[in-house]
Amino acid sequence: MTHLTGKRVAILATNGFEDSELTEPLAALREHGAEIEIVSTNTGTIRGKNGHEAHVARASSAVRAEDYDALVLPGGVVNGDHIRLDQHAVDFTRGFFEQHKPVAAICHGGWILTDADVLRGRTVTSYPSLRTDLKNAGATWVDEEVVVDQGLVTSRTPDDLPAFNAKLVEEIAEGKHSGQTV
Repeated sequence: MTHLTGKRVAILATNGFEDSELTEPLAALREHGAEIEIVSTNTGTIRGKNGHEAHVARASSAVRAEDYDALVLPGGVVNGDHIRLDQHAVDFTRGFFEQHKPVAAICHGGWILTDADVLRGRTVTSYPSLRTDLKNAGATWVDEEVVVDQGLVTSRTPDDLPAFNAKLVEEIAEGKHSGQTV
């Protein structure tokens, strides 16, 4: 079993997240020993589109990529659309790429990557409706359950969570990736 003991992982989300795309990676990371914090544009508690509540540990305005080993970006249309409007969240996301740290985005979670301007020359997947946005941001988009590109893990939908979680754990265990850049 891969051990992530001592690894700090941020999950960046806000109201409207896709419940399973937050809860299942969270459970997988905890199972492997990682310490996880929910970071959000909101404070207190955020609610998923199906009602799951998650306690926010830190506001996006109060975090730095330096404080974490990896970042997870769950989907949900409302979540993905709102989180990318917060400049603190965008800068926080970009910081992981500048520091060569693993980032994992599923479904609409990948939208913030366009605003962080970190997709040029990368191969990714996402929920199909994001294809044009990601391509316009410089990525090559493919329709696969999980894609790993130098520490960037992407998947399409909740159906892909088993493959997404496995690669997420693997990439975090590997640590920094020299090809994970802006």
